[in-house]
Amino acid sequence: MSRSAPSTDISSSQQRRGFWLRTLHQWHWISSAVCLIGMLLFAATGITLNHASKIESKPQVVNRTAQLPVALLSDLGDRDEGNAPLPEPAADWLGERFGVSISAREAEWSEEEIYLSMPTPGADAWLSIDRTSGAVEFERTERGWISYFNDLHKGRNAGPAWSWFLDIFAVACLVFCITGLFLLQMHAKQRRMTWPYVGLGLIVPLLLALLFIH
Repeated sequence: MSRSAPSTDISSSQQRRGFWLRTLHQWHWISSAVCLIGMLLFAATGITLNHASKIESKPQVVNRTAQLPVALLSDLGDRDEGNAPLPEPAADWLGERFGVSISAREAEWSEEEIYLSMPTPGADAWLSIDRTSGAVEFERTERGWISYFNDLHKGRNAGPAWSWFLDIFAVACLVFCITGLFLLQMHAKQRRMTWPYVGLGLIVPLLLALLFIH
């Protein structure tokens, strides 16, 4: 009986190791699949953001005017100041007129005008309504595709759906990195340079931050 105990312990240890290897590999490849496209996007836009001042872009500005119908002008009511969405009929008319999505965006109200800012990734837009005459001025500035993806990288003016995606993507990246770290630990005995490389990945950015960032 005493002779069989060591082999039983080794077999049990190998089974545990096999279980954790399979589990970690499964979570590692699933998380890598989930965050693969996002990591490519963020890596590429990291380069473009780092060299944003060297990448030339020519913003395209569109300026248009319109006249708000009298009925819609009267529907604006007598609000003096503050922030509030436009009435739905006026928002729908303006959206169709200028090809923009206004929905429930809050506008800035004053006695003279209503100002609505509508920034989106890679572009800025605004419109103003003269509350006396009903004259509407609309302007949109497009900064190109690189600016669009740079803004997605920063989560700038991208809305709640993209914000949720960023959170899920970040969790997937954490799972990918943490499971990768455990896999490194499990294979470290067969790969002697594992921890020196991990240490290099820590020391290089740390030294750069301490020595060159002031």
